[in-house]
Amino acid sequence: MSKTLDSAERKQVDFWFDPLCPWAWLTSRWMLEVEKVRPVKTEWHVMSLAVLNENREELSDKYKELLKKAWGPVRVLIAAEQEFGSEVLLPLYTELGKKMHLEQRRDPEILGEALEAAGLPARLAEAAESTEFDEALRKSHHEGMDPVGYDVGTPVIHFDGVAFFGPVVTPAPKGDAAGRLWDGVNLVAGIPGFYELKRSREQGPIFD
Repeated sequence: MSKTLDSAERKQVDFWFDPLCPWAWLTSRWMLEVEKVRPVKTEWHVMSLAVLNENREELSDKYKELLKKAWGPVRVLIAAEQEFGSEVLLPLYTELGKKMHLEQRRDPEILGEALEAAGLPARLAEAAESTEFDEALRKSHHEGMDPVGYDVGTPVIHFDGVAFFGPVVTPAPKGDAAGRLWDGVNLVAGIPGFYELKRSREQGPIFD
């Protein structure tokens, strides 16, 4: 990291994620690259695809089954945050993401394994089956989603008073390319009345 970047005033970027989403995972890895080349610092927050899609009957049966499994990881993340502070969210998210997206695992054992790898007590995995942290989960979810709307999913980013969904990109840009994408995203997101720039996805997530 350059000396100039180290001494620059870093602006806060707030990033909401559900670890189940591969696209949010890719965007989060891009955001870590952005921190290396732009004067920003990311604060991590939890949203929930399960909360977002509650009572949506139009969803396919397959997706509904997936959402049943979505409660556990976000509950564990919130439980860890409640006990140890928000700084544990990124390392725990990173370990969950490695197992979910790089190893393509969805078995319940990944929760305890990810906690231990992040230096957190494996007992927090018990939160996956508890509603104890659901109120805090919903609060975090609404803080992220209310400003951007509910016809989008994750990732959601708040920066300089603007909230937006995305970017959705694969693979995650690195180095200067990550910085250029950040510049472009912030340019369009900061234009009053700008809402959407989109094209159909022709490939799935690329993890490298």
